[in-house]
Amino acid sequence: MAKGAKARAAARKQRDKWKAKRWYTIRAPRNPWSFRVIGETLAEEPEQLIGRTYDIMQNELDGDFSKMHVQVVFRITESVGGDALTEFVGHNVLKDHIRRQIRRHRGKIDDTIDVVTEDGYYVRFKPLLISRSRVKSSQKSAMRAKARDTILSIGATSTWILLQRAILDGTMEAAIKEAVSKVSPVRTAIIRRSQLLQSGVVVEDGPTLDEIHAEEKAVAASEVEEVDVLAAAEASADLSEVGETDLDEEETDASEQETEESEDVEEVEYETPESDDTSEVDYESMTVAELKELLREAGKPVSGKKAELISRLQE
Repeated sequence: MAKGAKARAAARKQRDKWKAKRWYTIRAPRNPWSFRVIGETLAEEPEQLIGRTYDIMQNELDGDFSKMHVQVVFRITESVGGDALTEFVGHNVLKDHIRRQIRRHRGKIDDTIDVVTEDGYYVRFKPLLISRSRVKSSQKSAMRAKARDTILSIGATSTWILLQRAILDGTMEAAIKEAVSKVSPVRTAIIRRSQLLQSGVVVEDGPTLDEIHAEEKAVAASEVEEVDVLAAAEASADLSEVGETDLDEEETDASEQETEESEDVEEVEYETPESDDTSEVDYESMTVAELKELLREAGKPVSGKKAELISRLQE
């Protein structure tokens, strides 16, 4: 067999990897997002999903459009049937947003802080402070120390779930800004990045996946019922319109028939036999030419004025 023929035969025998893959639904963590669907991914085997990360903008996740510059990161930890379950592993603030905050004659203070939460999660934070005006090195050191103390105290007294909420709803940033402003006025305080380095104690709060599936099925069934009701209402409305149109057409046909019959009756009523009685004829409304024509038919002279013509016809 020729070399080209062997290559074509081998290509035909090769398995199509794309046909072997299947779609998996990516779900947000159980707490606080209740296994919300956030995306889909492809894989041949469920084991290939473990460790994959999935990014989503916070406004798409929570509906908060003031957080369109915040990228939330999840990591797939488990596969259950057609669902890929994730955990929150941090967030990133887009670089374009950070560039817009930095201007001339402003101070920039950043830092890296590692925190251990109350339930044993090891998290790294990277805060960024932008002052309203230029600040000295000593002021930067004091502001950095204030921000560090605030983050450490919040992290040490919060669980990982509470810390997630503080990160995403801006509570931690507001606390940092309030603490640092005592040293120098601050224009912006941002947690530009958070990163989960090590997991701790997992808290099993919130609805189970089976409960979420049952709820989704109930919602889908209710939507189908609403669609069926709307379709039935539209169909009945269309039928009523068709019935009204048919009735209108029948009424129109009947009225047209009545009108035609009445016109026939009127024509019969107004048709009168010709009479030789010339006194009933209104000669005054006729023109001179019409009067002369009548005189010619009667064999009478046609000369003279209109009054004379009328008197001749009336003789």
